[in-house]
Formats: sequence, C-alpha cells, structure tokens
Amino acid sequence: MAQQPTAAGYSVLFLCMGNICRSPTAHGVFRQRVQAAGLADRLRVDSAGTHNYHPGEPPDHRSQRHASRRGYDLSDLRARQMLLADFAAHDLVLAMDWDNLAMAQELCPPAHAHKLRRLTEFCLHMQSPVVPDPYYGGATGFDDVLDLVEDACEGLLLHVQRELQARSR
Repeated sequence: MAQQPTAAGYSVLFLCMGNICRSPTAHGVFRQRVQAAGLADRLRVDSAGTHNYHPGEPPDHRSQRHASRRGYDLSDLRARQMLLADFAAHDLVLAMDWDNLAMAQELCPPAHAHKLRRLTEFCLHMQSPVVPDPYYGGATGFDDVLDLVEDACEGLLLHVQRELQARSR
C-alpha cells in the first residue's frame, strides 16, 4: 500500500486508460525504486485510470506475470479512476501516452496544470514519446512497457530526489 508523504514529502500519480497495465506497472516499479532508495516514508506512489473500466480489479495477469519475472509485485494494486482531487493531492501526474495526457489536461484545474507530464520525459536511455498500450498485443508488448518504465523510473527517481532536496533547504 502506498505510504502517505510527510510534510516535506512528494507524491507521484501514474495515469493510463484503465489502470490495469501500464500505470500499475509504473506504480510497482517506481515503488520498489523508492523503497530501495530509502525514501518510502517521504514519497507517495499511486496510479489511476482516465476511464472507469476496471474499478477494484487487480492489474492484468500478463502485466503481473511479466513484472514478477523482473522482481516486481503488483498483486496488491487495484484499479481506480482518476479523481479531480488527484490533481491537488499529487506533485506529479504522469500520463503514459498523449491521449491520457490530453484527457487529464481537460479535467485539470489550471492551478495544477504544471504537474501534468508524460512518464517517458524522464527516460535516461530509451527514446519514446509514450509508453505504448500492450493490452491487445503479445507478450513482447509487456516486456517493452517494462523496459520503458524501468528507464523512466530511474530518471524520475533522480528528479524526485532533487525536488525533495530542494524542499528540505
């Protein structure tokens, strides 16, 4: 379960369409990176979908299987739809693709628009404008998602560490 941030904490929300493939994968990968960095008490990690297709459901079994092969446990995550309150509750809202970014931008109050970005903006090694949806593809799509997400989460962790350091000054 995601930890609540402290007063000097930080919160990241990952966003895709149904919250059963890409965003829970990013949630699980980043959560593990945060724990390994010793920041779990200062960083809240969450995920949601722009659509309410799978409320309360666990991540897609293929996402769980591929994540598990790389040492990530997604089994405790449950799909939910993004709420208007998420924009105020999180420091970053990271969409997996242009469509979900556009949907979030339509809903986002202007005061929080600066929080909306694409996850792949944080990639350190790979170049892709989006994390493609693997739902209707084969097994390689889930591995491709993990490759992009792992790379982006490395860069995201560096970004968040700088943000936390700046807040503690």
